[in-house]
Amino acid sequence: MSGIEAFTPKGMLHKGWSAQVEDYAITCGWVLQGKAFLVGDSAGGIYSFEGKSGDVIWKKQEVHKGGLLAMSIHPDGKSFATAGQDGRVMIWDSKEGELIKDLDLGQGWAEHIQWSPDGKFLAVTLSRYVYVFCANGQEQWRSDQHPSTASAIAWSNSNELATACYGRVTFFDVISDKVNQKLEWQGSLVSMVLSPDGDIVACGSQDNSVHFWRRSTAQDAEMTGYPGKPSQLAFDSTGTVLATGGSDRVTVWSFQGDGPEGTAPGELTLHTDSISSLAFSNSGMLLASGSRDGSVFAWFLQKNGQGDPVGGAFAGELVSQIAWRPDDGALAAVNAIGGITIWEFKVRTKSAPQGFA
Repeated sequence: MSGIEAFTPKGMLHKGWSAQVEDYAITCGWVLQGKAFLVGDSAGGIYSFEGKSGDVIWKKQEVHKGGLLAMSIHPDGKSFATAGQDGRVMIWDSKEGELIKDLDLGQGWAEHIQWSPDGKFLAVTLSRYVYVFCANGQEQWRSDQHPSTASAIAWSNSNELATACYGRVTFFDVISDKVNQKLEWQGSLVSMVLSPDGDIVACGSQDNSVHFWRRSTAQDAEMTGYPGKPSQLAFDSTGTVLATGGSDRVTVWSFQGDGPEGTAPGELTLHTDSISSLAFSNSGMLLASGSRDGSVFAWFLQKNGQGDPVGGAFAGELVSQIAWRPDDGALAAVNAIGGITIWEFKVRTKSAPQGFA
């Protein structure tokens, strides 16, 4: 940890509850309409906490041999899926923590996993392959071998899946088993996010840039000048602004009008170390950012990408993931030493107090 002192919650973030898991907490999310909070750690443990009190509801140890890598919560919140270094995908019941399905994909790391928007399909990567399963665990579709390891996946709609690897993003129709579109660029793509309407594709690159395409026009552009790899990318719910990491500041690009080409981005500067997590609220223009220095800040953004801080808190160590409760009334953060912190988020009619930072 560097450059920041521990501090009590400020602005619209207020003390909630905290808890601890046994290892590096790498993923988290709210289930059952915010009544419970899930955490997965690098040792393969998954934990369910009561959403308001933080009491442990259930926990499972070493569910993935070698470690858990990813988790995705079903859109209805009643189930979730995990993927791990053992090449397995497991589907769980959120309320009781009961195992519903155990899918063995074979040797390799099941590294990325995501439910489709309607919850009918579950996509997962295993090395150079991408698999799609029905909710009951039946295999629906399997990709051909990608040129390199699949580095990211994202659903553009209920049956179209985007995959990223070195040099390209490909859109597949997983029902008709056809390629809808290929977007090519010579570079190593490390992250990917789609705008809510599926038209804009943004990818962080190994060469410290963000590359994006507009699918409707096939035009592409590049945003450069990042000190590090912009692995953290997030669109707001309207697709107007794209928040990116890649340094100790959040860089926000506006897609309104003719942007972002030829425009200057907004820059949100309170963290003292690299951004490690970004998450937009479920509605509105509220962004949360977490950093390697353990700090978490909430920002209200404008459509031009500029923003102001409205809340801040300290999570204790590198923030591995942050998650808004479904009603946006609370913000959760998990960190590299297994720490979990939930803050209540209470909107005030006035802006953040002077001298907030």
